[in-house]
Amino acid sequence: MVDVSASFGRLERYLEATAYKGYDCYDALNSPILSALSMRNKYLRIAFIQAFRRLPVNLRPLLLVPKGYNPKGLGLLLSGCSRLCRWTGDKKYLKKLEHFAMLLRNFASHGHSGMCWGYNFDWQSRVFFVPKFTPTIVNTAFVAHGFLDAYEATKDDAYLHVARSACDFILRDLHRSSDPDGSFSFSYTPIDVLKVHNANMLGAGLLARVFACTGETELADTARDAVRYVVKHQNQDGSWYYADTSFQRWIDSFHTGFVLESLYVYMQSTGDGAFRDSLKSGFSFFLENFFLDDGMPKYLHNKIYPVDIHSSAQGIVSLLRLAELDGRSRSTLDKLVHWTIAHMQDKRGYFYYQRHKPYTIKIPYVRWSEAWMYHALAWYMTETHDKESYGHTWNLDRA
Repeated sequence: MVDVSASFGRLERYLEATAYKGYDCYDALNSPILSALSMRNKYLRIAFIQAFRRLPVNLRPLLLVPKGYNPKGLGLLLSGCSRLCRWTGDKKYLKKLEHFAMLLRNFASHGHSGMCWGYNFDWQSRVFFVPKFTPTIVNTAFVAHGFLDAYEATKDDAYLHVARSACDFILRDLHRSSDPDGSFSFSYTPIDVLKVHNANMLGAGLLARVFACTGETELADTARDAVRYVVKHQNQDGSWYYADTSFQRWIDSFHTGFVLESLYVYMQSTGDGAFRDSLKSGFSFFLENFFLDDGMPKYLHNKIYPVDIHSSAQGIVSLLRLAELDGRSRSTLDKLVHWTIAHMQDKRGYFYYQRHKPYTIKIPYVRWSEAWMYHALAWYMTETHDKESYGHTWNLDRA
């Protein structure tokens, strides 16, 4: 038996004790020592980032990496507490909602057409270097969805205005890689031209959800053209590669979840049912390839390890949101929640980053692990239990 309420309470207390600040699995270049040693060399930067991400021992304090606020993590926390505020009516969640919204306004990136957000660290990919707080479509979409959740919880138009402003960043500041049929992919940031399917779909999902609030046809029309691009690149088995480039042709669980959820949000927000077959085949692939019989999630579709907490958290939300598409969802969901709490949560409340076959990386990462599980468990509690059950024992034998 797993007590979901107790698990969430432990996580909530842990986050409160940290004041929502922490490390990130990709924050190596926040070390002034490693930043200097990299000498602006692409390969040294990548080596430092990947070494920090894989080490089971946390060297950040020794190398002077500061704990900090991560805008995407704050966006997920805003989303989770907004759901709890709306569901419970508890004023403590309203106060948290207001606090997260204030922090996010303060951490918005400047000099763009609309409100937008990036990471609080420099990061280097195989393709390009991204300075800290360079806004991305992914961060901006998650934060803006958090503001939309706050709007739904409070009916305060100020939160809707932030989400609408974020649409201007997506519409005006990102590059578009277009196909002859008019479909296109948004770039990941204003400084690249990458075509990343989950990022493109996250942007489309946000535009569509704001359209449902404002009725602006430009938002829906633009979203549809981005959706068409992603659906056109779906594999025959229902899956999507991470991106179009030859070295980014992997298939992982949580980015697949981003695509599926965003496609669902687009369809629900616009009433456009043209892509339902794509959604159903993609969700079938998701169910059949990313979970073991006991509920353990898989990061990649063709490998068991590593087990990543991001796969657990996104899996919970995707299985909840898309449950109507496949009757297997609920059974998989309950086993996933049970397995994750039993195998990935520390007695101090936080969730581990990754389990590898020979070892576990137990370092708490506020964005990648804790904010995601806060968001996911808030979804689980608000979607699967009656309001009267809040604060009592919720276990998966009764769920």
